[in-house]
Amino acid sequence: MRPLGLHSDIMFSIEHEFDSTVITLVDEGPKPLQEDVVINSFAECVTLEQLDPRTDQILRITLSPEQVRDLAAALDLPEGVYQIRETSGQGE
Repeated sequence: MRPLGLHSDIMFSIEHEFDSTVITLVDEGPKPLQEDVVINSFAECVTLEQLDPRTDQILRITLSPEQVRDLAAALDLPEGVYQIRETSGQGE
């Protein structure tokens, strides 16, 4: 395991599969701990999976690439309603 110099309580893995990148987030914070979150990044979508210990079933959320983009932007913005507009390239 390679230390990143961020925080000592962060643990995750990254694996590159044939058709996706798989990131596993391990909860090492204060108890009660949550189940691991597995993120599968495909070309056409991203899925987030987590075991629900009450039902012993995997819960899955599927996001489009646009939703992932919006989520990444939203993490750094204050409360409000936003719309992302892409500009058309250079010089236009």
